Amino acid sequence: MSEQSVSKTEMKTKVSQLESAARKIGFDAMGIAPSDTSDLMPPFDDWLKKGYHGSMAWLVRGRDKRSDLNRVLPGIQSVICLRTNYQTQVRQLDYLNDTATGDITCYGWNLDYHDIIEPRLKVLETELEKLFPGCTTRRYVDTGPVPEKALAEQAGLGWIGKHTNLLTEGVGSWYFLSEILIDVLLPFSNPAENYCGPCTACIDICPTGAIVAPYVLDARRCISYLTIENKGVIPLEFRKAIGNRVYGCDDCQIVCPWNEDATTTPEAAFQERSGTRLLTELMALDPAGFRERFRKSPVKRIKRRGLLRNVAVALGNSGDAEVVPVLQRALLDKEPLIRAHAVWALGELMGTEAGPFFKQTLANETDPDVILEIQRITTLRWG
Repeated sequence: MSEQSVSKTEMKTKVSQLESAARKIGFDAMGIAPSDTSDLMPPFDDWLKKGYHGSMAWLVRGRDKRSDLNRVLPGIQSVICLRTNYQTQVRQLDYLNDTATGDITCYGWNLDYHDIIEPRLKVLETELEKLFPGCTTRRYVDTGPVPEKALAEQAGLGWIGKHTNLLTEGVGSWYFLSEILIDVLLPFSNPAENYCGPCTACIDICPTGAIVAPYVLDARRCISYLTIENKGVIPLEFRKAIGNRVYGCDDCQIVCPWNEDATTTPEAAFQERSGTRLLTELMALDPAGFRERFRKSPVKRIKRRGLLRNVAVALGNSGDAEVVPVLQRALLDKEPLIRAHAVWALGELMGTEAGPFFKQTLANETDPDVILEIQRITTLRWG
């Protein structure tokens, strides 16, 4: 936009009005970061080079835009960073003891956060147009080529912790980030300081060793990646560690000392909705049942086949032989991904009876992934 003559006092007033509007709309905090992200890229480039992004190819495709936000919004001058708390209740690791119930990361308990935050950003863009007539903006809720955590750190909203989530003193890490890019030069916030200190609680608790170094996450080992972003077969080496987690993993945040005093939100959209999380009932969901149970939920993004793949693994980890009939029925599912993981789960629960059972019931199986699972059990385990 064309340069406007605005005094420092006027600009301070406008930013204060914007922050007030943001809070009224539903955001918990706002900060402003510079648009130059070139200095933020070396660690990201090294992360990509090591392949830690796994199958998330869009991170590679969007690399050049992340390094030059002018490619995203020509003429960009500032990035408005926003925080939205989603913690509705304090989490503990005791969920691991309930092996009959599937655990879902708490941001997935109700409505899809994109559908909540996107309209709020749109309203805030309207406020920006009133404050800065003629401005151009672009909004994102973790859906675009924007290094949001690094920018939020620059905007003073928190520091990137050793688990690679953003942390805020007195607030914790249970929140969503979103941004509005704008072609107006706004006064930048002071960057956040890092208060992790010598603590390694998040590194020590990670079930799969995904935090390979402080501030470095190998997504390929992360249970959130394995159960959400990964669309195919879950690598054998991580299945036992998944336990009863069927959508994401919160362990590194649960044990973080900075979350001991984390604030909770009364936001109705994030409260856990009614509906079963019993593994046997989830495994029995047909396509219509899945759509109804997870309507407008983040869980819908992994589709029925992804969820039931995860549920099959959790059932295999349950140690409960009574769930065997449920898994046996899953062998009739039309989705090979579900059948493959049901085979593994049955192998865990049926012991030496599994091999003969598969030879009889899956004699006509043609899917290579399912066949591989059968071979692992009938050949590798029992010869």
